Amino acid sequence: MRKIQVQGVHHITLMGADRQGSIDFWEGVLGMPFIFDQPNLDDPDEGHLYFDPGDGRLITIFTNETRKGNRNRTPTDAGCVHHLAFNVSKATLSQTVERLEARGIGHSGIKDRGFMDSIYFKDPLGLLIELACYRFEPPMGCSHADVMITAHKIRVAAGDYNIQQTHLADAIEQLVEQRQQSLSTNRSAQDPYA
Repeated sequence: MRKIQVQGVHHITLMGADRQGSIDFWEGVLGMPFIFDQPNLDDPDEGHLYFDPGDGRLITIFTNETRKGNRNRTPTDAGCVHHLAFNVSKATLSQTVERLEARGIGHSGIKDRGFMDSIYFKDPLGLLIELACYRFEPPMGCSHADVMITAHKIRVAAGDYNIQQTHLADAIEQLVEQRQQSLSTNRSAQDPYA
């Protein structure tokens, strides 16, 4: 038996209600360009809208003008989607509370997650949306996942409950030492002021 190796999210498709409401939320609130529009090829009564969440991947929405939205929280039973999280810059996250409140959208306020800050709110159909901003930049040639797994190992070895910025900083230092050569024979921390 062999794995089927995936290489990233291709797209996520959500059940929407009306076409314009979908465009107004995904592009008009979240700024995702509306890039493609065609019928749902498996159901001629539905439209299929495509949005770019900022990384060239796709969020797609099945729409139907007869389907009505429900603003109640979507189910969180086993097998259901709990929330969708999208990456934003620190500058954007710092403006999110003000911009949600200008639309009358309730939200969680900014949450400290140790390795990131985030805010939660519901879309017009009750799906929980998270906007998240990493607190670190991975070293050149590394991904956020490389930093996260290294920081996780550091955190577990230290016996700490959850990830903190010190784990991230130590992980970044460790990854740079592993990936970047140096002419120095001693790469340990030094105090040239002593």
